[in-house]
Amino acid sequence: MSTGIPLDFIAENYDRARPSYPKRLFSDLFHYIGNTHRESNRLATIEIGPGTGQATSELLKRGATVAAIEPAPDLATFLRAKFPEEPYLVVINERFEDAPLPEGITDLVIAAASFDCLNRDTRYDKTLALLRPGGVLAIVQEHHVTSETDRGYFNASKPIYDQYFDGEDSNALLDENITPAEVNEIISTHAFENVELFRYKFDLEYSTTLYADLVRSYSKTQQIPSEMRESFIAALVSLIDNQFEGYVVQPTVLTLLLARKQQVDAAHSP
Repeated sequence: MSTGIPLDFIAENYDRARPSYPKRLFSDLFHYIGNTHRESNRLATIEIGPGTGQATSELLKRGATVAAIEPAPDLATFLRAKFPEEPYLVVINERFEDAPLPEGITDLVIAAASFDCLNRDTRYDKTLALLRPGGVLAIVQEHHVTSETDRGYFNASKPIYDQYFDGEDSNALLDENITPAEVNEIISTHAFENVELFRYKFDLEYSTTLYADLVRSYSKTQQIPSEMRESFIAALVSLIDNQFEGYVVQPTVLTLLLARKQQVDAAHSP
């Protein structure tokens, strides 16, 4: 099964184009986690698909020991170089599904913009196996939402997406009150409790060049042939420069989904 994260990413482009996450997201995360630190007084964390460390940096600053599971070799190499002297970070160049990790070793499993790339048949089972009782699963997802602040760009770009992605809804806009499907999936496992969902709405503004880099970094863009990919990017660039004054405003909602592994196996509780 493909992780959806291609191995030919240009790491510098990814790091430059991808936005960082708001600090209040991490404040909400650590407030939810509470006092689960172990003897080392650091939070044992497994990060799935860290990319170039947009979330990793803040996790380390807030007292986590991070095992970053990154399947793309160039991104794993970049991440190691980005934190060369960091004693509380280990980078493991493996697919999460294949990473040989002992069970019950971690207080937090976090997936920022990566959980939907995992094998849907096994992702909860492996997460539950890795978490200690009372440990936390955190899923961060980015959603492009409907808003007048985009000045009509996303509707105007839809024909380009339809042309290059065979009519797939690759650039669909969602309602700002979106509830990810993972909420019901987690509840249906009957293995988590205290499920909470946070939303963070904001607008991201990109110059033509930076937006082209951002779109190029997306896994769906990377998965089309290189000549077609560059033709697709060129069409977007022409649209932005000619009709949208050389910049794009992207209305965005980040969702933070949190759930705690039950302290007692529900199947064996009285």
